[in-house]
Amino acid sequence: MKLGAFSISLAVKNLEVSKEFYETLGFTVFAGELERNYLILKNENTLIGLFQGMFENNILTFNPGWDANAQNLDSFDDVRDIQKHLKENGVTLAKEVDESSKGPASFVVTDPDGNTILIDQHV
Repeated sequence: MKLGAFSISLAVKNLEVSKEFYETLGFTVFAGELERNYLILKNENTLIGLFQGMFENNILTFNPGWDANAQNLDSFDDVRDIQKHLKENGVTLAKEVDESSKGPASFVVTDPDGNTILIDQHV
């Protein structure tokens, strides 16, 4: 399966403090807005989302259809196909995509250890 760009979305207590910390590790702001309480930081092909007050726990995120620069890919597995594959293999989803829809959509699954995984397609 082609899951697209990977990032981790971190629930942070103080966006400014977290931004400064990750900048010290060599990350730079790639997207987002301080005023909207989120930033996406990048170091080479590594992406980290910092989110203040938006969710409780960290989330693993995959973006089918995007590369690490948020550029559309010519070939990728649609989020609905990924969802179908998981369901056919007995994976229970926390939130599902309408399989009759097209274009941007997302679903959520929880791994066996309770980690939330967001499959979020923007194209």
